[in-house]
Formats: sequence, C-alpha cells, structure tokens
Amino acid sequence: MSRIPAILNPTEEDIQLMLAADVHLGAKNANVRMNPYIFKRRADGINLINLSKTWEKLILAARIIATIENPQDIVVVSARSYGHRAALKFARYIGAEAVVGRFTPGTFTNYITRSFREPRLIVCTDPHSDFQAILEASYVNIPVISLADTDAILKYVDVAIPTNNKGKHAIGLIYWLLARAVLRLRGTLDYTTPWEVMVDMFFYREPEEVEKELELNAADEAGDYTAGAWGANEETDWTIEGPAADGPATFATGAPDWSGDVLTDDWAEDVQPTPAAPTGWN
Repeated sequence: MSRIPAILNPTEEDIQLMLAADVHLGAKNANVRMNPYIFKRRADGINLINLSKTWEKLILAARIIATIENPQDIVVVSARSYGHRAALKFARYIGAEAVVGRFTPGTFTNYITRSFREPRLIVCTDPHSDFQAILEASYVNIPVISLADTDAILKYVDVAIPTNNKGKHAIGLIYWLLARAVLRLRGTLDYTTPWEVMVDMFFYREPEEVEKELELNAADEAGDYTAGAWGANEETDWTIEGPAADGPATFATGAPDWSGDVLTDDWAEDVQPTPAAPTGWN
C-alpha cells in the first residue's frame, strides 16, 4: 500500500467486507496477463487474488473517473445479470449513464442509431460478456476500465480491477467501494464520514424475492389502511328516531287505507264502438 497516499489506504472494515463478499476468490483458470494479481493457488484449484493489488487498481480507477469533468460522459456497461443493479446504482451516484442488458452493436461507432453515444470513459463489469462494447471503444480510442477475474482476457482493457466478477456480492461491493472512492476524491464525501448508502443496495436481487417483498408491503399497507379507516371513523348512532321507532304498527297506522272503495265499473261499458268502414266505392 506504499504506492498510494495514506489517506487512500483501506480500513480494516473494508478488508473484512472484501473477504466476506469473496472478492479474493478467483477462477480455476488463470490468464497469463492476470498472473501478477494472483496471490496463490489453493489445493482445490481456486486462484486467490491479492487484495492489495485489487485496492490499488480500484483507487487508480477512481482517480481516473474523478478527472472526467462531465460525469455524463462516463458509460457503465454490464451485460451480466448480476451486475445490472450494481451498474445502475453506481451510475446514479456518480452521475454517469448505465447501459445494462444486451449491448446494441454500433452504440459507439454508428452515429445513425438512436442509442449512439460518444463517451470519454467506459466502465465494464466483465471483459467476456462486455467484449462488444470494449471492441467498439477501441475503434474510437475510448479508455476502458473493467472488473477482471483471473481468467479474463484483457485485450483492449486499459485498467483492470482484479476481483471476483462472477458473484453478485463481490460485484456489488466493488462498485460500492468504487463509487465511494470517486465521491471522496470529488470532495462530495468526507474521508472520516461513513457513506450513508448501504452496500446492500448494490447487490443483485432475484425477481422472486422482489415480488414477494412487494406483495408483503402491499398486504401490510392494505391492513394498515383498513384498520385506520375503521378506527378513524366515529361510532355511528343507529338508533331509529321518529315514527319508525315504534315499530311496524306505527307505520301501519299512519299509512293510507287502500282497502276503501273498490272500483266496480266495467271498463268495457266505457268503450265506444268503432264505426264500420264504408263498403262501397261511391
């Protein structure tokens, strides 16, 4: 950690978070360009990433991002589903633009398309799944920052952050740490003040879990509304007043008597006979 200022060194809590999120667990395969970032190889074949190298590259990437005057000139790309939420949150807090899901070919090269963009910097989640964006960035000389596992191909990648980019917790934590470092370098956030944004906000969530939470929230709101609606109203006085209070007998007394005179006229007597139509033509 001697290559960076002391104020930028990680705290013990940061290291514990990185270990808890399995940031140091790489893949079983290793690319030759990722060898400098590998600490050792476990007995089960898993390559362990050197967290000091991860932190150095993370701070370097944060310093590069902080130098961009207009944050909207930064595009965060994530085709991997585990990185969608983290990329969107990261772009939101630093003021960048996020492109999640399928990357439309020609976004950086074909100005006729509706999704055409001219960014000054690209941040990718995985060099494998985001290779189309990295390739187009190389055509127009756009620098690329990418998270990279031990088996990642670093072709056209300018700054690689060695980390586990296959786990949802590792991806979310790295983006959270990167966003916090950028805000601190910009002066928006103080180094001694903890960031009020929880790291859980950057973690990928299963759609089933989101649906269940929404259903529970809707049920709770419906229960609270029902209880408040019945409890807030005053008790209604259902006592019958007036003539109806004495029962049906009173109604019968005050009601008009329809059993009086009964009409006995024969309706047929009032009907006048219709004159016969003339039969002759004269």
